[in-house]
Amino acid sequence: MMKTQANQKPNEMANEVIGVDYLILGAGPAGLQLGYSLAQKGLDYRIIEGTDTAGAFFKQFPRHRQMISINKTTTGIKSPDTNLRWDWNSLLTDDHSSHFSEYSREYFPKADDFVTYLGDFAKKYQLKIDFNTKVVQVAKNQDFLVSCESGKQYRAKRVIVATGLAKSRVPDTVGIEHCEMYDNYPIDPAGFQDQKVMVIGKGNSALEVADSLINTTAVIHLISPKPVKLAWNTHYVGDVRAVNNNFLDTYQLKSQNTILDADIEKIEKLPDGRLQVLFKYTHAEEQVTRLTVDRIIVCAGFMLDTSIFDGQTCMPQLMYNDKLPQLTNEWESTNIEGLYFAGTLMHSRDFKKSFSGFVHGFRYNIRCLARLLEHKHEAKPLHFDAFELNQASLVSTIIDRVCISSSMFQQPAFIADLMVFDPDNASVQHFQELSVDYIRDNAAFADKSYFMITMEYGKLGENEDPFDINRHPSEGSKSVFIHPVIRFFSAGEYVDEYHIPEDLENEWDVPFYTDPLREFVVKVLSR
Repeated sequence: MMKTQANQKPNEMANEVIGVDYLILGAGPAGLQLGYSLAQKGLDYRIIEGTDTAGAFFKQFPRHRQMISINKTTTGIKSPDTNLRWDWNSLLTDDHSSHFSEYSREYFPKADDFVTYLGDFAKKYQLKIDFNTKVVQVAKNQDFLVSCESGKQYRAKRVIVATGLAKSRVPDTVGIEHCEMYDNYPIDPAGFQDQKVMVIGKGNSALEVADSLINTTAVIHLISPKPVKLAWNTHYVGDVRAVNNNFLDTYQLKSQNTILDADIEKIEKLPDGRLQVLFKYTHAEEQVTRLTVDRIIVCAGFMLDTSIFDGQTCMPQLMYNDKLPQLTNEWESTNIEGLYFAGTLMHSRDFKKSFSGFVHGFRYNIRCLARLLEHKHEAKPLHFDAFELNQASLVSTIIDRVCISSSMFQQPAFIADLMVFDPDNASVQHFQELSVDYIRDNAAFADKSYFMITMEYGKLGENEDPFDINRHPSEGSKSVFIHPVIRFFSAGEYVDEYHIPEDLENEWDVPFYTDPLREFVVKVLSR
């Protein structure tokens, strides 16, 4: 039986075309976050979901059910916004009233608890969701026409795709059909007793699989063209996390397992059922060699499933090997007007630079997107707070924000606060949570003078050990850990910047930090 929300009208029959301003595809964390944000603004929206539950992706993934999004429930900090810096699972609400910590106290929680949380979130805020409504085609004339497997159709002024990376990436390798996929391989380690196993990939899913098999396999070979990247080196949470790195020990300490930087050229099935792999090393003078293994598991990541888009009227341009849609600074398709993307699919704007590919990052993007949709399509001005244009007000507001804000902390160098100078009224217009790209490309700010405040990581030197860094406490521009950066633009052109040095506890409201900041602000205002 089809599930619907109570507000779905009885006369919405399968063959009726349902009209809506904003149609959201997918009731995962992104769809729910956007639905909540649009509902708070009183906008006409609806979410359609192909399964019978919110967060269906997390009913299957990760396969071993432990998430790598942290859930730090004890921080010693009272500010609910600041606590979101270490709560990577909760969706954003205006009153901070819906916390994932009510469902799990584990630092790395179980995926099943997250599914329960998402389902309860949808019910608590009475989000307009049509379940068991699987999309088969998104087409466009003037409006969008979305056709579903049930025969139901939706006509929408704008469509926001929040389906995530729903399609597994399958390498274009001869013999790949002999491999098993991360999606559906049997996860019981006992089934791999004494076997030689190759895992294609070096991301968190590949390491998740390898770690699970250490106790039972004879040998595990991890293979892909590029070397392992560790999150503690890159500060990118999508790279290999410490919770998944037990396998790395077994390689470096020569416990039979290997990590191979190589391109697979061919996979052959031998008469005895084993698989022979021909591969070429990428860091060994392109040496070509062979390995024989019992099984191969493909963990090559996920990509946007474009099968729902009509190829003639509504096929978005893609990038990063067709993994993600190509987007404007408002997260709109670059070639299909009115087609927006939310959630992990926003990551093309900051791919492997910031954290839009993850809940703790894209939740802020989505809150910003809701404001931009209202501004662009409902003729509502972007909200800002105003305060006096003087050095004391600027310094205190900047320090308050960098000490408290979770958005700038969780989206380093991507989400910013904007402080536009209005000298005629001796005031500052303070816009919170806009993307850096949107600010720099927006004609409305092109003739303005303003501060753009971000929080950013510095860069490690070549071959520098992240656990053995020479710090420069008084030179913020040399800070490697996350720290505030204030950039000054005049008539839209970059003029100057100041880096507040990193602080052990991210508390910058002391004279050691505020006095140099005040000097910078005075210098800017004197211009």
